[in-house]
Amino acid sequence: MPDLLLELRSEEIPARMQRKAAGDLKKLVTDALVEAGLTYEGAREYWTPRRLTLDIRGLTARSADQREERKGPRTDAPEGAIAGFLRGAGLSSISEAQVVNDPKKGDFYVAVISKPGRPAEEIIAEVMPGIIRNFPWPKSMRWGAASMPKGARFAGVEGKGPESLRWVRPLQSIVCVFGPEHDETQVIPFEIDGLTASNITYGHRFHAPDAITVRRFDDYVTSLEKAKVMLDADRRKDVILHDARDLAFANGLDLVEDEGLLEEVSGLVEWPHVLMGEFEEDYLEIPSEIIRLTIKTNQKCFVTRPQTGGEGLSNRFILISNIEAKDGGKEIMHGNGKVVRARLSDAKHFWTRDQGDMPDLDTLKESAAKFDLDLKKPLDQRMAKLDALNVTFHAKLGTQGERVRRIRDLAAHLAPIVGADPALVDRAAVLAKADLRTEAVGEFPELQGLMGRKYAMLQGEDASVAAAIEDHWKPNGPSDRLPEDKVGLTVALADKLDTLVGFWAIDEKPTGSKDPFALRRAALGVVRMLLERKIRLPLNTVLRTAILPIEDIKPFVTDVSKDVVITDLLSFFHDRLKVYLRDQGARHDLIDAVLTPDADDLLLVARRVEALTAFITSEDGKNLLAGTKRAVQLLAAEEKKGTVVADGVSDELLRLDAEKALWAAIVVASKEASEAVAREDFRSAMEALSKLRAPVDTFFEDVLVNDEDTAIRANRLALLKAIREATATVADFSKISG
Repeated sequence: MPDLLLELRSEEIPARMQRKAAGDLKKLVTDALVEAGLTYEGAREYWTPRRLTLDIRGLTARSADQREERKGPRTDAPEGAIAGFLRGAGLSSISEAQVVNDPKKGDFYVAVISKPGRPAEEIIAEVMPGIIRNFPWPKSMRWGAASMPKGARFAGVEGKGPESLRWVRPLQSIVCVFGPEHDETQVIPFEIDGLTASNITYGHRFHAPDAITVRRFDDYVTSLEKAKVMLDADRRKDVILHDARDLAFANGLDLVEDEGLLEEVSGLVEWPHVLMGEFEEDYLEIPSEIIRLTIKTNQKCFVTRPQTGGEGLSNRFILISNIEAKDGGKEIMHGNGKVVRARLSDAKHFWTRDQGDMPDLDTLKESAAKFDLDLKKPLDQRMAKLDALNVTFHAKLGTQGERVRRIRDLAAHLAPIVGADPALVDRAAVLAKADLRTEAVGEFPELQGLMGRKYAMLQGEDASVAAAIEDHWKPNGPSDRLPEDKVGLTVALADKLDTLVGFWAIDEKPTGSKDPFALRRAALGVVRMLLERKIRLPLNTVLRTAILPIEDIKPFVTDVSKDVVITDLLSFFHDRLKVYLRDQGARHDLIDAVLTPDADDLLLVARRVEALTAFITSEDGKNLLAGTKRAVQLLAAEEKKGTVVADGVSDELLRLDAEKALWAAIVVASKEASEAVAREDFRSAMEALSKLRAPVDTFFEDVLVNDEDTAIRANRLALLKAIREATATVADFSKISG
């Protein structure tokens, strides 16, 4: 079976977008091919800073022929109905339809629609331009003459305006090669905005800029390797990590590893070379966290520490180059060292200035009183200054000072729920944003929180308070660490919940790929803290508490409008919870079966999903699911007809042993499952339901539901309803696939 090689080569793709973009390309292409009737054995995506590559193996050469029978109206139906049937079936005359007799319904028309299969090359050429044109980049751009306004013309090219191709960076070439593993392959030359797919690609921008002709994936990888391009991103990461460790060790140092930075730098180079730079030891007087963050953020370099151990850093750093320099990298190391020294010089200046910066207390006394502050503390004074200067958080949500008061009040409400010391939580909430007024954070925004922790430790604050000042910003993503202790967790929850409620109240919600205030990240952070730290938080109540002070800034027209905001925000949390649980391996249908619109204890939902997953994969669970689905389908068919099914089951109308045994089992299982759910013991609830498996199976084997006696039939339908209600104590089984 033939293979497909696809490469989209462009100017440099931002490192943070590469992995997801490659995954999107794989999904979009494979989904489109499968939808068109093709199958494949396997697919893998690759990426470098300048290319997205897709290798699809074992693709069928042609889609299968299709035959569909479409039922039409009766032969004596009105002409309008017959004409609509012909249009829908694509028939030109009723003579092309077949007449089929149904003993109950009479004669009716059937259209037999045959669709011949299509060559894979034709399908690929058809789907690829649309995939490229509508690729889901978070940000994209237009370029070249075609981006001119419509009607404009330059060098023989007509402007297409907004219809011209958008891509993350200018798209330069497309490779699309299709063919068997050993024989000759062919190019599928589809075209998009003047770019025609071919079998030509290019290697490293500086080391091997000449054209490369490729036939299939294996020689493509080999050719790129010779042209100084390492295609596999995970291999680049491995090379960088091991070479960096070895270089540090050779110089008597240990590498300070950073997975996030490693992922980023592997997306900045196609041919990595590890080098070592250095700066003056005087800069080691700066706190090590500031040195590390400054070097990481501005130069994308790793720091090192002496092999003797301890928290201190060395004055050497590891940098990753994309070229093999003729001088062994001396100029590259020298240039990076100059920039690092300049940044550390600024950091040292502001660190020293901030330690000696003492605002005038008389000027700040009135604002500081709003927070009941101890005016002897520098961080308190900075917090008062933040409020006194009316530093805006958002035009519609007030100042940072007002926001701190909201966070403080909400944190006080959350502290007993999380189990944190209320006094320490209050102190941390008051000081959490104080470092925003330091010169170090003004110059290096990436140091916010970290600087506050340092200053808090210097002025003798409790260790939990100091940690919370840094940690209340966390987590900043799915792989970022959570706050260290309960004080930090409480303030972090209050901060993120206030942000979410505030922006929902002013209708600044995320739309599509647009999320300028990182609200998805904030909600995911809340979900992670609740689930990973096992916090039972009644979200509905907490959100209503959080929205009360927002009303002072943005009054709601009615209580109904406030309820709409809370309901919509709770639904947003449900969406983030689904994403998190799916990433943890949970099945989407099991999440849907457990998650109800009013569920506001996310930890409880996660526990139910876990218990349901274990149950539904067992033999009892699979069989009970099949029986329950059968019962639900029979009920749904009756209810669709308008049949009203009674809520109770009559013992007197139970005629057969199978239905008597089922009713007895339902009574016991319902009681045990309900009691277990009340105790939040979902595994026991599932075990209780598992006892229904045998009686349900026997019931459907021995009992005819649609009995001729109307009363008996109604009672048996009530039995089916009882099955549905019993299983509903833990999940909606109708939403579970299988």
